[in-house]
Amino acid sequence: MQENMQENLVQEDINLQEANTSADQAPRGNADQDRDMRDSRTSRGNNPRNNRRRRNDRGGRRREEKKDPIKDEVIHIGRVAKTVKGGRNYRFTALVIAGDGEGRVGKGTGKAGEVPDAIRKASEDARKNMIQVPISGTTIPHEITGVFGGGKVILKPAPEGTGVIAGGPIRAICDLAGIKDVRTKSLGSNNPNNMVNAAFEGLKSLNSIEEIAKKRGKTVKEIIS
Repeated sequence: MQENMQENLVQEDINLQEANTSADQAPRGNADQDRDMRDSRTSRGNNPRNNRRRRNDRGGRRREEKKDPIKDEVIHIGRVAKTVKGGRNYRFTALVIAGDGEGRVGKGTGKAGEVPDAIRKASEDARKNMIQVPISGTTIPHEITGVFGGGKVILKPAPEGTGVIAGGPIRAICDLAGIKDVRTKSLGSNNPNNMVNAAFEGLKSLNSIEEIAKKRGKTVKEIIS
């Protein structure tokens, strides 16, 4: 009788051990899996390398958001038609002025079969061919006359508060160059290319007060007085 009872107890212990082993080997529930995922995310967030990468990404975005200080404006778009056997081929020319508003300004032209391509080429050309315009306060140092072909443009200094008295492409040149007070007059051709080229010829011949004083052998105070 005692032997039978001992055999039964041994058998129960074996059954309990098998049940515990099967429970350990069984797949874990969704709660355990969610807890493990949270732990892994926390460990990744605490990793200094990941934090450094995130900071670098934010810095890269800030650098990309910086705007270009040079602005451009389309002055004129012309169309050229060429008659061929099958009909007509059209090409476009663009005249663009570019400047940073701080004394640097340039002009450029571009030709292409589509208007956006012509503007893009003209803008790139204008940025490559920029000149430095001497500015005295908010106006130009002295009166100047620019001549190119049939175009003739006069630029005169003006007191502060006068504004830009100009029309057409000359106004765009003054605004993009950073000249806030000036009087201008176009006396020759009204062709946009001639007017722009004449204005640039005049701006190129401008001299700052320091340059004029150096040429005359005087000080800036003596020139101003």
